[in-house]
Amino acid sequence: MAGASLLTLLDDITALLDDVSVMSKVAAKKTAGVLGDDLALNAQQVTGVSAARELPVVWSVAKGSLLNKVILVPAALAISAFASWLITPLLMLGGLFLCFEGAEKILGRWLHPQHDTKAPPTTEAEKIKGAIRTDFILSAEIIVLTLGVVAAEPFLTQVLTMSAIAIAMTIGVYGLVAVIVKIDDVGLYFSQKANALKHLGKALLAFAPWLMKTLSVVGTAAMFLVGGGILTHGVHSIGHWIEHASLESVAIPGIGKIVSTLLPTLLNGAVGLLAGAVLVLLITAFHKWRQG
Repeated sequence: MAGASLLTLLDDITALLDDVSVMSKVAAKKTAGVLGDDLALNAQQVTGVSAARELPVVWSVAKGSLLNKVILVPAALAISAFASWLITPLLMLGGLFLCFEGAEKILGRWLHPQHDTKAPPTTEAEKIKGAIRTDFILSAEIIVLTLGVVAAEPFLTQVLTMSAIAIAMTIGVYGLVAVIVKIDDVGLYFSQKANALKHLGKALLAFAPWLMKTLSVVGTAAMFLVGGGILTHGVHSIGHWIEHASLESVAIPGIGKIVSTLLPTLLNGAVGLLAGAVLVLLITAFHKWRQG
């Protein structure tokens, strides 16, 4: 009897871990779009720090990120347990914020040219605080997106999945940030060697700034794609229209399957871009009105 009970317990644990694994994979896909921006923003926050302090700064921000998630995960679980009706509105707000951030990046210099001359934080402590504040916003978006995936699951599955995503995202993001900020140092070291290593070093030195620019562009695009996708799923009429348009596009001769595959992503991005631009313009107009 005891052996049977133990086997039943082990079977339950295996089933739970399988559920957590499946949910974690789904949640990782849902939140992956935020990571490009997370990587770009955090890597940019560390730029300007002396080479000897880059990794300690990344480590300090990573610890702050873990603390952010220690706050956010229980808060999200409490919402799921006691106010589950808030999940969709929070998702929509998160989506709108992503779209707004993306549009602000594109339109900001045109709408606020005076901000271009504003001096960025210069001290290490200010950079760390700024990076942790940025991480809190992005972590909140990741946690809310994950909560939307696991909302219908048992509470223990929610706890384990959200904890796994929080830890994996922190290690993944800041591990990659540490690699990114040291690429130029590695390139410089190799460039001083002979033969093939010298060429590799020069290639890394040329690659580092290109990577930062690419991450920034990909991160901005991801904001519109992820944010727009959240909005279209929340507004069912738009979501159904996009789904219908995708199904209808299959009939296009020759390229129907390709168009049908790409169309939902492109339309989600277009919705995100439009929503973000409208928000930026409305908020800018409101600020100008308040200033007289």
